[in-house]
Amino acid sequence: MTALSFSLILVGVLLNAAAQLLLKAGTNAMPLGLRLALEPHILGGLACYVVSVVLWVVALSKVPVSIAYPMLSIGYIVNAIAAHYLFGETLSSMRIAGIGVIIVGVFLVARS
Repeated sequence: MTALSFSLILVGVLLNAAAQLLLKAGTNAMPLGLRLALEPHILGGLACYVVSVVLWVVALSKVPVSIAYPMLSIGYIVNAIAAHYLFGETLSSMRIAGIGVIIVGVFLVARS
């Protein structure tokens, strides 16, 4: 995998993680309803999704899906850590162990 391909995947994954965090922030900002569709965090999250899909399509044109798809797991790591700091969500020892397993798995897939 080239540096450009890895960069496309990584930026796409980070945008996807940012989208999740923005959607969570948007739902925390107001109760569910029609006004939620115009909440800035929700709109920002949707924009992140759009850009991440475009990057993902470009990345898939350069990298086999069997290598690219497991890289999405990096988003789990980013979201777990960011949710801990941004929303006070718990990072238990089991979650940290799971993150470690994901890191090892992504490393093994990337090296294959």
